[in-house]
Amino acid sequence: MSAATDYSKLYKEFFAGKFANTEAVDEMVKNGAEYGAKFNKIALDAAAKNVDLGNAWIKETLSQYAAFTKPQKEAADYFKVASEIMTAQAQKTPDHITKFAEIAQSTNAQFAELFMGASKEVQEQVSKAATKAA
Repeated sequence: MSAATDYSKLYKEFFAGKFANTEAVDEMVKNGAEYGAKFNKIALDAAAKNVDLGNAWIKETLSQYAAFTKPQKEAADYFKVASEIMTAQAQKTPDHITKFAEIAQSTNAQFAELFMGASKEVQEQVSKAATKAA
């Protein structure tokens, strides 16, 4: 069995020949990972909310279909039940779509806030580097 590859050593060797200060690269990778984790958390939270909302909508729809389990006296009554279910769905669909849109809007705002914070940090770092270089 071969020995495990030391990726940390390979990383240091790769960047050592290209940059005088590998600490800056380390910091860049660390910051990127932190923002990636924040980005992923926002995305996963939004996905979970969408799944919860979708499941609630499905349960609501299935409960309406319970009316089909009851025998009807006449064939036309089945069409009446189907019509009532379709009407209820048509009335509720805009509410559900609005809730999905609210999740999307909230998620978009969170992403914008994250990106604005990252932009501000980059500006501060550039300013510090420029001041230090001068």
